[in-house]
Amino acid sequence: MKISVGLYGTNAHQIALALIQGFNRHYSLFRQTCYEAKTRFEQGDWLGVHRAVKERIRFYDDRVDECVDRLRSEFDARNIDDSVWQQVKLLYIGLLLNHKQPELAETFFNSVTTKILDRTYFHNDFLFVRPTISTENLEADSDPIYRSYYAKASGLRGAIREIVGDFGWQRPFANLERDVDYVYHSIRRYLKEMPRREVNFQIQVLGSAFYRNKAAYIIGKAVNGALEYPFAIPVLHDAEGRLYLDTVLLDAWRIGLLFSLSRAYFMVDMEVPSGYVQFLRSIMPNKPRSEIYVMLGLGKQGKTMFFRDFIYHLHHSEDEFIMAPGIRGLVMLVFTLPSFPYVFKIIKDIFGSSKEMDQATVKKKFLMVKQVDRVGRMADTLEFSNVMFPLKRFDDEVMDELRRLAPSKYEIDGEQLIIKHLYIERRMEPLNIHLERMDKSNNLAGLEHAIKEYGSTIRELAQANIFPGDMLWKNFGVTRYGRVVFYDYDEIDYMTDINFRKIPPAPDFETEMSGEVWYPVHRGDVFPEEFATFLLGSPQVRKLFMKHHKDLLTPAFWQDAQAKIRAGHVEDFFPYPQELRFVNCRPGKDENA
Repeated sequence: MKISVGLYGTNAHQIALALIQGFNRHYSLFRQTCYEAKTRFEQGDWLGVHRAVKERIRFYDDRVDECVDRLRSEFDARNIDDSVWQQVKLLYIGLLLNHKQPELAETFFNSVTTKILDRTYFHNDFLFVRPTISTENLEADSDPIYRSYYAKASGLRGAIREIVGDFGWQRPFANLERDVDYVYHSIRRYLKEMPRREVNFQIQVLGSAFYRNKAAYIIGKAVNGALEYPFAIPVLHDAEGRLYLDTVLLDAWRIGLLFSLSRAYFMVDMEVPSGYVQFLRSIMPNKPRSEIYVMLGLGKQGKTMFFRDFIYHLHHSEDEFIMAPGIRGLVMLVFTLPSFPYVFKIIKDIFGSSKEMDQATVKKKFLMVKQVDRVGRMADTLEFSNVMFPLKRFDDEVMDELRRLAPSKYEIDGEQLIIKHLYIERRMEPLNIHLERMDKSNNLAGLEHAIKEYGSTIRELAQANIFPGDMLWKNFGVTRYGRVVFYDYDEIDYMTDINFRKIPPAPDFETEMSGEVWYPVHRGDVFPEEFATFLLGSPQVRKLFMKHHKDLLTPAFWQDAQAKIRAGHVEDFFPYPQELRFVNCRPGKDENA
C-alpha cells in the first residue's frame, strides 16, 4: 500500500532536496577533476591524465546509485504516492531557477527516478521528458564563460600573447614570441589579407582550456563586423618540458574534428556548461549539441539530448528501420534508419560458433573503449536501456532477426517495441564495401588512401595500448572525411595482455606443407605473420599494404610497441595533419599587426 503524503507535505520537500544535493555532489566532484587537469598538464603527468579520464567515467553512475539508495532508505521511495512524486518534480524545478547547471540537474533527476519508478511513469508528469529551465544567457558567478580581447596598441600579436598568458600555466614557454609570430602569419596566410577592423572587433576565448591527452587547447573566435572566425590553438610540451604553440586551426570543420566521438573526452572546468556548448555551437553549427556535451565529459546529458533529437526525427520522418549494410556480425545485431546517420547495435542472445565469450564480456569491451584514448580511431557509442521504438517502423527482416537471434533483448507493448539494451554509434561506410567501390571504379588513389588509413588505424591503436583482435575489413568503417575507424569491439584487448610471437620454422618440408599447426599455441598468443593470409588475398591490396605497412606483419613492431607502453611512454597523436604543425613551417616576413 502506498504512503499518502499531503501534496505540500514535508516528504516532497525533503526528497527534492535530496535529489538536488545528490546532483550538486556529482557536479562538484566532476568539476574538481576537471580543475585538476591543469595541474596534470603542467606536470606532464600523462599516465595520470588517462587515469583521471577512466575514473571520471564512473562518477555519474556512482552518484545516481548513492541518491537512489538514500531515497529508498530515508523515504521508502518505492511506496510514495503518485501525487507526491509530481510535487517533488515541481519543487525540484523551483530549486533550479538560479542553478548554473539546470539541464544537467534535470537529467540527474531522470536518472534517479527511472531507477525507482515503473516504466509507466516515464512521461512528463513525473520526469523531465522535455526541458523545463531555459539555459539561455546563463552567466557564471566567478570566471566568465569567455574572455574578450582587443587588438589595441600592441596589435594582434599583443592580443595573442595576452590570451596565452591569461591561462596562467605554471611552466615556461620555450619561445612564446616565436610561436605568436607563427600564429600571426598563419592567420595572414589563411585570410590572404587582413580585413579592416570594424568597431566591434574583438577576440572571444573560452575561459577554461580544453585538456586531453598531452595537449591543452585554447578555443575561441574573432568577431569583426558581421563575420566570425573560429580558431583552436593546441599547447604542447617539448622534449625539455617547456610549452609551445603547435599550430592554429582556423577551419570550423577541422575544429569539429577535435570533437569527434572517435577521440577521448576533454577535461574542461565549466561552471556553466550550457554556455560553453552555446559558444562551441557558434563555431561548429553542424555539430549536434548532444555530441558536444559527450565530448565535454557530460555523457549522460549528451544521451538525453541525443534521444530528444531522435524522437523529434521520428516524428518528422516516415522511413523504416532496416538491417545495416555490410556483412552481418557474429555477436552484434545491427540495424539503422536510413534517414538518421546512426546505427543501433544489440548484443545477440546467440553468438556465432567461433566466438568464445559471453554477453558480460562484450559489455566490458564496450566500457573499455570509453575509458581509453581512442586516438581518433575507435567509434564511441551511446549506451541505452529500455528504449521505446514505434513498432510499425520496423521492416520484416529486422523483426525476423530480433526474434531469431535476440529474443530476450526486446518486448512488445502495444504499438511500442522496447529494446532492453543497445548501443548507438555514428553510421560509417564499412571498409570492405568502400574498398570494393574504389576497386570497381578503378579509383587507385582512393584505394591506396583507404589501405594506408587502415594500416594507420591498427598502428595507432597499438601505440595507444589497444589490440583490435579481429582485423577483418568489415570491422572498420570510413568516415565522411575519409578516415578509417575501428568499430567492432568484442575481441579487443590491451596490447600488454597479448603475447606476440614469430612462427617457428617447421621441422621438415612435409610438416610445413601439411597445413597443420606444428607449434604450440596458448591463449593470448598472436602471430602477426598470419595477418596477411586473411587480409591480403587481393594482389593489388597486398601491394599497397606492403608499401605502407609491411612492418605490421612482423612481431617486432608489436613487441616494440609493448615495450614502450610498459616503460610508461605515452605516444603523441595529433588530431590535425602534420603539415599544419609549426615545426614544419616557418613564419613569413615580419609585418606589423
